[in-house]
Amino acid sequence: MDYRTEAPQIIRDFLNYHETIQAHSRKTVDEYYLDLRNFFRYIKMEKGLVPRSAELDEIPIDDVDLDLVRSVTLTDVYAYMSYLSRDRVRHANSPESGYGLTPAARARKIATIRSFYKYLTTKAKVMAENPMQDLDSPRLKKALPRYLDLDESIRLLESVDGANRERDYCILTLFLNCGLRISELVGLNLNDVRGDQLRVLGKGNKERIVFLNDACQQAVADWLAVRGARAAIDKNALFITRRHTRMTTDAVHYMVKKRLLAAGLDPSLYSSHKLRHTAATLMLQNGVDVRTLQEVLGHEHLNTTQIYTHVDNEDLRVAAKANPLGKVTRKKSAKPKIQEDDSMKSGGL
Repeated sequence: MDYRTEAPQIIRDFLNYHETIQAHSRKTVDEYYLDLRNFFRYIKMEKGLVPRSAELDEIPIDDVDLDLVRSVTLTDVYAYMSYLSRDRVRHANSPESGYGLTPAARARKIATIRSFYKYLTTKAKVMAENPMQDLDSPRLKKALPRYLDLDESIRLLESVDGANRERDYCILTLFLNCGLRISELVGLNLNDVRGDQLRVLGKGNKERIVFLNDACQQAVADWLAVRGARAAIDKNALFITRRHTRMTTDAVHYMVKKRLLAAGLDPSLYSSHKLRHTAATLMLQNGVDVRTLQEVLGHEHLNTTQIYTHVDNEDLRVAAKANPLGKVTRKKSAKPKIQEDDSMKSGGL
């Protein structure tokens, strides 16, 4: 898939803008393209530009132009959201997949459509008014992040043994101490390690420096001693596989699940991203302020970081105990005395 050859001009210009000016990753731009491609396939069907019997995933969009883009209304978008929530297959390649995308998946598609129309009005200036300005997103359930406690984190690290133990221990240590995203970890190069500093390329190609504590420095040194003896195909990659190629996100996901299982932890509940949650939560619990944590995690907005303040907030626990009614409990009443009537006294009827 290559949007540069497949997308119509109006969509291609939008994607070029995000890749070159906004410096979004290729993966992000490809997701934008897929979102817009599916959306305009649906629009073409709804507006009678293709037969109703056509397979949605096979409808071409090379003829999408400004006139069609201008014809789209909020009602069209909400109808598309209804289709996604009820009729869209969740996983196209799975014969057992259910129907209906999650609110989070639909919210991402809404964000793409909103961004596309904002670009057309404020950057390309080919539309005078933005018809998607009042477009609402699905309400999302705000769940607290799941994380390992300190004892579970130590158990996970202490359980690492066997093949690739230096590499896997180093990866887990960086996740648990630095809160890296998995995409950031697999993108690390050898020259990103600079003493007690780690250069990290985060979302939107934004570079930040993460400082390495003693545990991280030792883990990195132990891995580099082994890594240096291997003839890597990707000579720059910090983390490589037994086949000497750069580790992929899938490979790291698999390794983390395997190590969780070996530590007696449920791999269905935890993942590499949950280890990032763990690092954030443990830092907050041990005195790191939320603004510093924002810098460590590479969050653009503070409110993204603040969700961790609700995971195990000691101030909330203290506040609950401070209520003067907190120690008032129900008094146990004495057992009621059973009154014996004359028939009971006589022992019969």
